[in-house]
Amino acid sequence: MNTYTSRPSVLCLSGHDPVGGAGLQADIEALIAQQCHATPVLTALTIQDTVDVSDFQILEHEWVTAQAKAILDDMPISAIKLGMLGSLAMVDTVEQIIKQLPDTPFVCDPVLRAGGGGALGKDEVGYALRNKLMPLATIVTPNLPEARILAELPEGTADECATALLKHCQNLLITGGHGTEHEVHNRLYCADGSSHTFTCARLPGEYHGSGCTLASTLAGRLALGEDLVSAVKSALNYTWRTLRDAEAPGRGQYIPRRIPLDFCHP
Repeated sequence: MNTYTSRPSVLCLSGHDPVGGAGLQADIEALIAQQCHATPVLTALTIQDTVDVSDFQILEHEWVTAQAKAILDDMPISAIKLGMLGSLAMVDTVEQIIKQLPDTPFVCDPVLRAGGGGALGKDEVGYALRNKLMPLATIVTPNLPEARILAELPEGTADECATALLKHCQNLLITGGHGTEHEVHNRLYCADGSSHTFTCARLPGEYHGSGCTLASTLAGRLALGEDLVSAVKSALNYTWRTLRDAEAPGRGQYIPRRIPLDFCHP
């Protein structure tokens, strides 16, 4: 007789990317690789490819809350991962959902731009996220361009942005890779005042979905009970490997290979 065991379930509130590089597909694949179960709540539909985003549509409040209710009424949630919001109304919708899960590890990925640079919502959405959702998060994971938008420091360094943003959140991971340095520096700023820098070799090319991959992996590691600093290190290492092994199915950016080719083989 089969013995069934349950993997930790992670609530993913994200948009849909039709080419599968970012958004909910990235969440699902990354969480499978962490031996977690993704419970996806769709927040937005996008029209994008591996080059850039051309348009998006935000789902109605009732549809998003109904998806979340179906999940929360049915199973326990071990962590939350937040991705694309796209509107002020969606910030309020998601705030209502997250407040139903107090003390649940919550990774807030402030998705403000697509990998190709196209906007996925006005800056005002980022400011609303900063004021309403970041204070609820266990950790916030912007890249440096997103951190500059949220901190309202267009030329700010990671340290300067962190000083501004830690007024709004407990822990902050600002990812690098958007400059020209040979080594990428990812900086973790913790609520206890400590900071940690994780470095990795810069890989050639541009990647579509790396931020989603990192945030969902981090949510999975926290769902498994890993402590924050260790979970960040695990998530960064895994994400780097997915970029190292990335594939190029389209004419634009590479897509991270989140599930190894031999993953399902005995």
